[in-house]
Amino acid sequence: MTLARPYLRLPSIQPRPGMPARLDLAPPARADGAVKVVSWNLLRRIGATVRDVIELIHAERPDLLLMQEATVDIDSLPTLVGGHYARSPLPGRIHGLACWSPHPYRRPPLTCTLPAGTLIRRVAQVVDCRALVVANVHLSHGQLLNRRQLRRVVQILPHRAAILGDFNQVGPALIRHFHDVGPRAPTHRMADMLPIRLDRCLVRGLDCLERHVIENYASDHRPISVLLRPSAAG
Repeated sequence: MTLARPYLRLPSIQPRPGMPARLDLAPPARADGAVKVVSWNLLRRIGATVRDVIELIHAERPDLLLMQEATVDIDSLPTLVGGHYARSPLPGRIHGLACWSPHPYRRPPLTCTLPAGTLIRRVAQVVDCRALVVANVHLSHGQLLNRRQLRRVVQILPHRAAILGDFNQVGPALIRHFHDVGPRAPTHRMADMLPIRLDRCLVRGLDCLERHVIENYASDHRPISVLLRPSAAG
């Protein structure tokens, strides 16, 4: 995969050399190259802890777990459960994007710069795991800006790809050739009152076989889970 600039490599936490995935966390065999991806906004230091993340891994057995608002506290994950982990902090913030998989990545995850807002500089984490290239995102709240950030992510992805994370979007994403296949149930309660679907999954060249929102309330966002495989139509 060739990525368009600009991109940068930010510090990533890697597992100790030779550390395998724990057998009790290995996902079941899946037919036709399907990959289960779970995405969760952890809510920085006051939301989900590393123990909550481990419970989610035990319950869902994902091939790839994407996290938003992950802090340095989550860096102990590969020490506690094995597997392969990388974190991409947002510049100047205590939190950022992180990914974990029981499988080795086909290449180290990349951290790619996105158009910046007035307060927060955003990045996307591009993960090449098994048969999928997946972008992990936490987009800005501005509805014009977050769609511009999304278009930037699309530019650096191959034809077959998925984008998951906290989109902070209201209404359709309006990205050509990408389909919104994530669960339709609300994932966040705005101001603790209004249910809204902020956590999404867009795909191109992939089929979604299963999708659901996970009933977990350790954070202000509920995780989403999708089962993806390459489309026969290409």
